[in-house]
Amino acid sequence: MRRTWEDLPPNTRAAIEEHTGRVEHATPHHVGEHSDITAVLHTATRTLFLKGMQTDPETPDLWALRREARINPAVVGLAPRLLHNVEAEGWHLLAYEHIEARHADYQPGSPDLARLESVIHLLQTIDAPDLKIPTGRRWTDLGDISALEGDTVIHADLNPGNVLITPDDRVFVVDWGFASRGAAWTELALLVQWLLKAGHTPEQAEAWLSRFPTWTSLPTAALTDFAEMNAAFWNAAADRIAEPWARELQDITGHWAEYRRGLPCTNHDRST
Repeated sequence: MRRTWEDLPPNTRAAIEEHTGRVEHATPHHVGEHSDITAVLHTATRTLFLKGMQTDPETPDLWALRREARINPAVVGLAPRLLHNVEAEGWHLLAYEHIEARHADYQPGSPDLARLESVIHLLQTIDAPDLKIPTGRRWTDLGDISALEGDTVIHADLNPGNVLITPDDRVFVVDWGFASRGAAWTELALLVQWLLKAGHTPEQAEAWLSRFPTWTSLPTAALTDFAEMNAAFWNAAADRIAEPWARELQDITGHWAEYRRGLPCTNHDRST
């Protein structure tokens, strides 16, 4: 259950207010699936975005929160700046600069797709030497992940809710908890599900992604293998999580895998 600022233990709130000053009021923020609390905090001098997790038990979402804190110095400018990183009374809380922005629109023909393209190019130039986690470990038990290996920083969750566009047309990427290292094309393959959800057909989604050389140079069979593994991942996740959003991703990734199974192999595939 998502908590509010008022639900936090008094000592936890006090630990945050040691850094921020007194919180005059807090607005719940009901976006995202991986935090125990998300809220906008208003103080006398500034507005901050708060997210956090309880530290007992240790969960993958807690590990992701800690990873998000570690990578922030390497991605400031593309991501909002992390201002305060606090652990107190069984909570780990991150307070960021608050960005007034809207979520990106990935529908076919949206001008935000050009902004997304620029973000991807920028992402693939980031140097984050402390980031060691391989992208492929999510699918380790589902197939051969050798094609996913690489040194590119992968955000791994560029859904439209994680891409913010300000009134002056600046773009910020949030929720870095799944950041990892892998082959550059992996970021693009993980975008397919969000393009499909926004109304693209598989053909349209792949046509849009063909503007990236790392996509067009990849053998058809490698993409099909990934689509199959990702569909298997979301099949298992939907059974485990049993939430509507997970069922939707199960359907979407299954649709892409079915589409890819119907594609012919290229000459390049036959020669490898």
